[in-house]
Amino acid sequence: MQRAYDEGLDLVEVSGKAKPPVCRLMNFDKYRYELKKKQQEAKKKQTTVETKEIKFRPKTEEHDLNFKIKKIKKFLEQKNKVKVTMRFRGREIIYAQSVGLNAINKIADSLREDCVILQEPRMEGRQLVMFVGPKA
Repeated sequence: MQRAYDEGLDLVEVSGKAKPPVCRLMNFDKYRYELKKKQQEAKKKQTTVETKEIKFRPKTEEHDLNFKIKKIKKFLEQKNKVKVTMRFRGREIIYAQSVGLNAINKIADSLREDCVILQEPRMEGRQLVMFVGPKA
C-alpha cells in the first residue's frame, strides 16, 4: 500500500480468493475510463433487429398485395424481421383455411428468394400469422 501511495497509484485487488490475494498497482480512474470507452465502441457496432408487421385482409386486391410485398422486401433489405398478419373479421373466419391460407402462401412464394421463413403460417385467434427474416 505504501508503494502505491508513493507512486500515486491505486492498489486494486484482482483476485481476492487466491492464496495469497493478488493485487495490482494501477490508475483505477484511467482503467474505468478506458473500460467505459470500450463499452461505448462495442455498443456502436451492435446492430438491433426490429420486427416489423404488415397486415393483410383476405380480400386484399392484387395491386395492394404487390405493394405490401415490396414493402416487406424493403424491410428485409434493412435486416429486419417481418410479421405477416392476415386478419379475419366477422364471418370471414370461415375462409381462414382456404382463401386465407392460399393468399399467405402466395405471399410466401413471392418472398422465397429474398428471405427465410422463420415460422410457417398458423392461426393465432382470428389472425393467420407468419414470420419471415432476412437471408444470412
